[in-house]
Amino acid sequence: MIERDAAKLLPVLANEFPIVALTGPRQSGKTTLVRELFKSKPYINLEDLDQYQFAQEDPRGFLGQFEDGAILDEAQRCPSLFNYLQGIVDQDGRNGLYILTGSSQFHPNRAISQSLAGRVGSLSLLPFSISELKTAGLFTKSIDHNLFNGFYPRILARGSSPRRWLNAYIETYIEKDIRQLIEIKNRDRFLRFISLCAGNVGCLLNLSRLASDCSITVPTAKSWLSVLQASYICFTLQPHSTNFRKRLVKTPKLYFYDVALACRLISIQELDQISTHPLRGNLFENLVIADVLKSKLNKGTDTPLFFWRDNAGLEIDLLLDHGRQLQPIEIKSGETLNTSWFNTLQKWNSLAKSTSDSATLCYGGNWTGRRSEINVRPWHLLGQQI
Repeated sequence: MIERDAAKLLPVLANEFPIVALTGPRQSGKTTLVRELFKSKPYINLEDLDQYQFAQEDPRGFLGQFEDGAILDEAQRCPSLFNYLQGIVDQDGRNGLYILTGSSQFHPNRAISQSLAGRVGSLSLLPFSISELKTAGLFTKSIDHNLFNGFYPRILARGSSPRRWLNAYIETYIEKDIRQLIEIKNRDRFLRFISLCAGNVGCLLNLSRLASDCSITVPTAKSWLSVLQASYICFTLQPHSTNFRKRLVKTPKLYFYDVALACRLISIQELDQISTHPLRGNLFENLVIADVLKSKLNKGTDTPLFFWRDNAGLEIDLLLDHGRQLQPIEIKSGETLNTSWFNTLQKWNSLAKSTSDSATLCYGGNWTGRRSEINVRPWHLLGQQI
């Protein structure tokens, strides 16, 4: 098994909380990880029809089988269990009793907030980070290779064809699972909506335009996007509110948790199509921001991620809020440093003054250093050094 960075934090949570909840997209490696870390616990997959029916019809009897707890995989399928878990863990008193996994945020998190508040240590597991691939000896510095192949374990660790596997992923998990969860009746419009979302990675989110292009209402578009976010397909980066007496853009930007999925949804069929694709820069930005997010989640740190943009067009691609200090990061896909790339960060530093910390240019090359009072970091090192 490829070592996961989150493996260091999960046992810590199990020592502090009676229940540990590990959520993340399907096929991100959740089941493999918890079964490896908690080998002594019985494993129950609630997508198994027999187990699901038992849990639904007799939750008390179902949980009564496990005197020392268990791993409950895809626990979001039986949210009624959480009410019974509360009484069990309160009476038992031991930590690390139950390990829950889920491939969506909506059912488990709502149930946890209502029934298990203060009893659950939560962690998200995304597909491989660059750091994890380096540790496993699976990383290549080719940007286009990483954009096309993405970071799902089944592709990188087991050699599945990116195109075939992602096609199956879209059909099996996105098209069927998510559509069933929210009872979407028009398959073609939903798939068009997801594809349009992929075509807008790194852009300001315009739900009105997306809705119009799909011939749906804005409330429907908002609902569909919420489900895609809850299912770990895509996420939004919120604008930071620091204004420096300037009018700010208040609209979030849209990204995908796995950039290869976005590539597939915009019909990139072959690796050699990426180098000349008009969205390559946006996809590269998506790759970098997603990797920073993975690094934060794997470490259990809660530094909020934002972007910053004023109405005059001055924009910081990624802004890390460290409390009193704000760390601006500019992201460029080019492999050769360009002097003009430093302009935005220099303007930001002049606006932010003492609140700006460690302004960083992340680019597609390999040199690490400092120029014009700006830190320069290669794209494949940023997540590890943040």
